[in-house]
Amino acid sequence: MEVKLPGGLFRATSTGELIMLTAPLRFAGRLRRYISRRLYGDPDSYLELCSGVIHVGANAGQERDLYARHKLKVAWIEPVPEQFEKLRQNIRSLPDQRAINALIADTDGKPYTFHVSNNDGLSSSILDLHDHKDIWPDVHFVRDITIRSSTLKTALEMWQVDPGQYNALVLDTQGSELLVLRGAQDILRQFRFIKAEAADFESYRNCATVDQIRSYLKAFGFQVRREDRFAKRASGGAYFDILFERV
Repeated sequence: MEVKLPGGLFRATSTGELIMLTAPLRFAGRLRRYISRRLYGDPDSYLELCSGVIHVGANAGQERDLYARHKLKVAWIEPVPEQFEKLRQNIRSLPDQRAINALIADTDGKPYTFHVSNNDGLSSSILDLHDHKDIWPDVHFVRDITIRSSTLKTALEMWQVDPGQYNALVLDTQGSELLVLRGAQDILRQFRFIKAEAADFESYRNCATVDQIRSYLKAFGFQVRREDRFAKRASGGAYFDILFERV
C-alpha cells in the first residue's frame, strides 16, 4: 500500500516498514532518521563510541548539532566554495569543529569537472547523473566548476589536521566513495567506523555501489554493522546509509 505523508510518497510493506519512494531532498535526512529510530533504534548511536569524525562531503554541515551533542571533534571537508563559506559560518560557534576546502579523490592534483546541483548543492558530484532522476526527478546540475583533487591524507596534512584524533569517517560524496577510499588506504585502518551513503543501482554514471564499497572495505577488516534504506525507486534499487565497523 502506498501512502502520502508530509515530505513524500511511501510504501508500507507487509512487515510495517515504510519505504520512501519520492521525497524532496531537503526532507530526506530528517525523515530517514525519524523512520530508522522508530523501526530499528537510533542509527547514530555509534557516535557514542567515537572520539571524532572526518566528514567528507560536508555541504553546509547539516549534522553539526548532532556531532556537537556528542561532544565530538569534527573535520568537515567540502569542495564547493559557496557551500564551504556557508559551512564555515555555520560552525563558527563550535570550537571543536573545523572546515577544510578540498575535493577528495584517489590522487593529488587531478583536475575534475565538478557539477553543482540545484538543490543547495546536496546532489553535486564529479559524476554525471544517471538513474538518480528516478527518485528525485527535479534535481539537475546548474553549473560546472573545475577543482583539483587531493587524497584524504594530503588534505589533512595541508590543513594541519591530525587524523589520529578521529576514529570515524563519514562519506557523502555522491558516487565517488571508492575514489575517496582508495586515496585513503594508508590511513583507513586507523578508523573504527566508516559510514557511507550509497545506492545499489547506477544513480550516478559509473558510481560506487553498495556492493563495491562493501567488497573494498572487507579487505581492510571492516564489516557491515547496519544498513538503513531511506529511498527506493519504483523500478528497483534503493539508497542506503551503511555503517561499517573494523573488527
